[in-house]
Amino acid sequence: MFTIASTPAKQSVTETISTLASRLSSSTLLEDRRAAILGLRSFAKDYPASVASDALRGLITSLTKDGEDVDTVKVVLETLLMLFNPNENSPEASEEIALWLADEFTQRQDNITLLLDFLETNDFYSRLYSLQLLSAILASRTERTEECIFTAPLGISRLVAVLDDRREAVRNEALALLTYLTPSSSELQKVVAFENVFDRIFSIIKLEGSISEGDRVVEDCLILLANLLRLNVSNQSFFRETGCVPKLAQLLSNSLGGDTTGEVAEWAMLQKNRNTFALLAVLRLFLVTGGHGTPANQASFWQHGILALVLQIAFSRNTEMQIKAEVRIKQLYALITCADLIRANSRLQEGFAQLQVTSVLDEPPLEGTEAAPQNGIPKVYVIDGLLDLTLSVPTPAAFDSRMAAYGDAKSLAMSLTEGDASSGEEVVTCIQTITENLIIGIQKNVDERVLVAYLMLLSGWLYEDPDGVNDFLGEGSNIQSLVQAVVNPGPGGVLVPGLAAVLLGTIYEFSTKDSPVPRATIHPILASRMGRDLYVDRITKLRGHPLLRDFEVLPQKLSSAPQGGFPEVFFDRTFVEFIKDNFGRILRAIDRDPGMEIPIISNGVQKGISREMVDSLRSQLEQKSKALEKAEEDLLVVGRQLGQEQADHRRARETSTVELSRIKQVNEALQRHHEEDLNKIREEQNRVVQDLQRQLDSTKKTNEANAERVAQDHQRQLDHVQKTTEANAARTRKRAEAEVSDLQKSLSKLEADLEKDLKTAHDEYMTKQTEQAARLKRAEEKLAEANERAEAARIKAEKSETAALERAKEKQAIQSELDDLLMVFGDLEDKVTKYKNRLKEAGGNVTDEEDDDEEEEDEDGDGDEEEDID
Repeated sequence: MFTIASTPAKQSVTETISTLASRLSSSTLLEDRRAAILGLRSFAKDYPASVASDALRGLITSLTKDGEDVDTVKVVLETLLMLFNPNENSPEASEEIALWLADEFTQRQDNITLLLDFLETNDFYSRLYSLQLLSAILASRTERTEECIFTAPLGISRLVAVLDDRREAVRNEALALLTYLTPSSSELQKVVAFENVFDRIFSIIKLEGSISEGDRVVEDCLILLANLLRLNVSNQSFFRETGCVPKLAQLLSNSLGGDTTGEVAEWAMLQKNRNTFALLAVLRLFLVTGGHGTPANQASFWQHGILALVLQIAFSRNTEMQIKAEVRIKQLYALITCADLIRANSRLQEGFAQLQVTSVLDEPPLEGTEAAPQNGIPKVYVIDGLLDLTLSVPTPAAFDSRMAAYGDAKSLAMSLTEGDASSGEEVVTCIQTITENLIIGIQKNVDERVLVAYLMLLSGWLYEDPDGVNDFLGEGSNIQSLVQAVVNPGPGGVLVPGLAAVLLGTIYEFSTKDSPVPRATIHPILASRMGRDLYVDRITKLRGHPLLRDFEVLPQKLSSAPQGGFPEVFFDRTFVEFIKDNFGRILRAIDRDPGMEIPIISNGVQKGISREMVDSLRSQLEQKSKALEKAEEDLLVVGRQLGQEQADHRRARETSTVELSRIKQVNEALQRHHEEDLNKIREEQNRVVQDLQRQLDSTKKTNEANAERVAQDHQRQLDHVQKTTEANAARTRKRAEAEVSDLQKSLSKLEADLEKDLKTAHDEYMTKQTEQAARLKRAEEKLAEANERAEAARIKAEKSETAALERAKEKQAIQSELDDLLMVFGDLEDKVTKYKNRLKEAGGNVTDEEDDDEEEEDEDGDGDEEEDID
């Protein structure tokens, strides 16, 4: 009977994936492997765990085996990217899969190097997918991936070079990867910077339309620039030395030039603002308070007009209001950038006061004045502009700008006076003018915000400033007016009475017996007119007020204001910290004896000490500081040169490693295939020998030249540092014997560290050179062994050919003997036939059986038959 076969069982997804993974690892044909990869790709999105567990290593191996086939590489990279980004509704989707995939890639340096190798190809998908895969691995295992990229042969160089790719998708992906790679590692930042990345970044910004017209790519470029410069003095110095500061000025100029009166899309204006924010953030990275390179950065920015450009942005009427000010930490705006540009730099502050800006007021300029520009918008000196912005623009929209301007104006207003003494006019200082406005405001009961601002400014200004206190006490009635504000506050007033008490306590604390109103006079006024209890009560209530107590958690911006009104913002962060830090001292000020003066250090000088001696000591200190800075700069230059030489040596070593690896692969290929194709082996052997000889000669020459050059450079640098250090030490020893010792110790320590570093670097270089020479020797030995094996194979082949030739000759001889025997057998048969015929003629009978017997006998032995017949 015939039976119908049943339908074969359908494979499950897991079985199918296992089958495809097996085909991928076992197939010998490229087409079969590619078909298996395509099958795995169809499952990668929905079954990432199954595909990864069965086929991940096979996929990575395929990148190595089939790396020259761009179609296969494209499919493999797509599959790997799908494993990192599976479907959200997949039953196997999990964050752990990405971690496991990243671990598999980063456990072997060769895997990351393999992805970096694809960046040298010109294929679009090979470059793009490799960059995306590196980004995914970096996101999961950041530190290990950074290490692998840093140590890969020419890894950073290959990555930075992709920024020159004209295909935007590839270039932008490289930009993003470098941004994720460089936020924290200073070593990576230095290596990336030395790959001419600054010029590449500015080229991309220009290509994308600069600040005014550029899209998100411009912002990403500025973020990468910030990563490379943040807290990295070496990169900042390199940035200045390579002429990049003028390019920052060009970007600022472009930000101003892009303003138009026409309609601009909202998204375009928003992106322009974001680009401006990022650019100002980059500028502020150079201006860290107290930073070692900050003075040099300030001078460079001033030289290239960056301060004036930032001021134009701050006061431009086309600039968005949010760009002009900063209230919270990490908000980056133009006015705060101006403050950073001149902070702790008296020379720049003097020059800053001479700059002119666009007036924030709408009043037309006076005819015939130089401050009237052609477009009809008046210009004023920057001090006046800041004061106008602080005091004369009451609109809520300008609130944040006024807060920021109040902080760049306070420090500069100290030098302002009114009146010409030579013309007989009374000279009125800024403190006296502000105090007069405060007293008038108190008497006229003006807006509380104005009074708080005046009291806050004066309290912070006069604290630990006896000269300022004496200036305030030049008008004796000021004390009486402040006491009246404390004793008779307005309805529900806490801030003004409390701040007035703080100001009175500050004035008494830092007054002297030589003040216009002496301490002995001030104390009875405070004690009799106000009293200790009221003084303490007013200050205590001020400290407990919610606006001061809860300042850190309250919003300090316009966004917290009611519709059409001002926000509940009365203080700035500096003043709040000032009150909290000095609350106890101000509270106890009234208890101090009038006969006891507080020792004050003003501008680094304690009162009562000879000013000539202080100036002399300060001059000596400045000279020593300059000498130390010069030594540190020299050390920095030497360190940078040493780092560059180490990088060059590392590149040479990496190139040699790559070449040795290639030679090893060629030798292995010779060993696998020399028995199959002897002629091909001979040709390949000759070519490899010639290439290796040239490479060995070139490598030896390069190593010898590098060693000689490094030794000479090290010696010159060491001689230069020693001469400079000795000269500085000699000059310093003549000026101050007591402090030269410390400087000498510092310089000696620097010399010792430098010599140690140089010796360590030299020893390391010699060790690595020795190792490289040993590797080259081992390579030569392996090549000699390969030559011996090839020669043995050739001899064996020649012997085989000789044996085959001898066997052919023997075969020919045997064949000749067989031919002779056949001829003999033929002759014998003829003789038998003749004998039979003769026998018949003689009358004998020859039967068929006899014929058969005779034939058999003939077959057994023809010689016997022949004898019988005879």
